[in-house]
Amino acid sequence: MTKKIKAAFQGEPGAYSHIACLEIFPDAEIIPCSTFEETFKIAKLDSNYKIVIPIENSLSGRVADIHYLIPKYKLQIHAEHFQKVNHHLLASKGTKLKNIKTVRSHVQALGQCQKFIEENKLQPIISSDTAGSAKFVSEKKDQSDSAIASKLAAEIYKLEIIKSNIEDEKGNVTRFLIMSNDVKHPDFENKKYITSCIFRLKSLPAALYKSLGGFATNNVNLCKLESFSARNTFDQVNFYLDIEGHIEDPRLQKALEELGFHTEKLDILGVYEAAKFRSKY
Repeated sequence: MTKKIKAAFQGEPGAYSHIACLEIFPDAEIIPCSTFEETFKIAKLDSNYKIVIPIENSLSGRVADIHYLIPKYKLQIHAEHFQKVNHHLLASKGTKLKNIKTVRSHVQALGQCQKFIEENKLQPIISSDTAGSAKFVSEKKDQSDSAIASKLAAEIYKLEIIKSNIEDEKGNVTRFLIMSNDVKHPDFENKKYITSCIFRLKSLPAALYKSLGGFATNNVNLCKLESFSARNTFDQVNFYLDIEGHIEDPRLQKALEELGFHTEKLDILGVYEAAKFRSKY
């Protein structure tokens, strides 16, 4: 008998991470976690768990803390998923928009719906997450209060969708990583792959320039390069890198060999098939 997949995410039921879990693992046992740290820890201690972690949003950019947790727990990336985000104004059933005075949600969701909030003269209240805000409104039962959250959150907490798709800009997408403690990667076939890594350079002049030269000479495309401070200091930084290609491709191996020559530390985070979403661009 096949073991049922266990999937964990950060947030309350109804969060966008929960929606991503349902799309990726529709038959899984899904576990909500209160923090990102707890989510990583559950996968580190039990290799049966897959975790679904947001790493970046097309409007808000990088998700805080994730780049520090990835090297700390050394989980492997097995896949990526791009999730469309639609924000809705939720309130207790029977509530009219004209009676709503306050709106609560995660700071990013509030920022992404700024025009709607201002046009309707709502007072924004920053909350820890979108679904948690919906849960609060459901329990409070105050028709002057509302939340910005998902359609799933409205269903779970039995709230009414007062206004749909209230985000300022359409095309809001969050990229998720699917990770676990199981170290493996797909066979090298005629498909599009992403190889992800984190590295720290030697403290030498032009080290970054030299380290990336191997990708140019071997015709390997980089699709993401980000820096973040290392060891609680401003003296050194780590770099997160997404590379188009499979680690068994000789061209990529040569490029990584050149990169490794200029680094103090180089960790391969995972090799996985590129999401079909990327083919749109």
